[in-house]
This record gives sequence, C-alpha cells and structure tokens, in this order.
Amino acid sequence: MSSKILVVIFAAIIGLAVTGKRAPPEDRVRVVTTAQGTREVRIRRSEDGHFYVHAMVNGQLVRFLVDTGATQIALTLEDAERVGESFSPDGFEVVGSGASGPVYGQFIEIDSIELGGREVGNLPGAVVDKLDISLLGQAFLSRARSVQMNADEMIIR
Repeated sequence: MSSKILVVIFAAIIGLAVTGKRAPPEDRVRVVTTAQGTREVRIRRSEDGHFYVHAMVNGQLVRFLVDTGATQIALTLEDAERVGESFSPDGFEVVGSGASGPVYGQFIEIDSIELGGREVGNLPGAVVDKLDISLLGQAFLSRARSVQMNADEMIIR
C-alpha cells in the first residue's frame, strides 16, 4: 500500500474518532461570492438525501444536518457540552414532537453560529436527548436572506 493511501485512511480514521460520525467529503460545501457581491453557501445533497454542513458554534466546529422543517436549532448532548452550553439532564422536559413522539431536552440560547463567514448571535435552541446529529433549523435559516433548493443543491444567501 502506498504511503499516500495510508495517509488518507489514517485521516479518515481520525475524522471518525473526532466526530463520531462519517465526515462528509470536503467538496460538498462551497462558499462563493457572486458577481453582485452576495455571499452564498452552496451545499450538495449527500448520498442519503440530506444536506450537511460544519458550522462554528460558540467558536467550536459542529456538524449539522440542515433541517428546514425544524423550528429550533437542536444540539446533541455531546455538541452542547463541547461548545460550552449549560444544561442539566435533570431539567429535561418536552421541547417538541417528532415522528416517534415527544422530544425531551432543555431550551437554551446559543451565543453564536457562524456559517460561510456570516455570524448570527443570540439564537434560540435546545439541547436534545437521544439526538444523533445536531440540527440547523429555522432559528438560524430564517436569518438568511434566502434559502433555496435547486435539484441536488441547497443555496443559503
């Protein structure tokens, strides 16, 4: 096996160990500036049909599933701890409902989320129990100028 292949395999293993999840290929998310000077985050649909991004939350990198149907921003327990959000599982209550019934967690206010060079502060969110991946919902997306889907691409302006 060549040393280049070993480096790629090692990097993939490190990526899994750090995030606990398979990291999306780097070419799935691009930040572009249009001729009109508008900054766009262009996200290609993943093989599983969803859109994923990495965003900075309180200065820490978090992997999100972009969920246009979610009202809030929902953080996993692990992501919330890592970004310094204060919560107590003893204080969990029903914060929403999902396909399988009530969703338990705790409401929080997120200091900042930065995606594609645009930072938004003081966002309502929730730390959600039994969540596999953090969700980037309307609390963030509604602050964008537009969110558009064209075939297999989502564009956030």
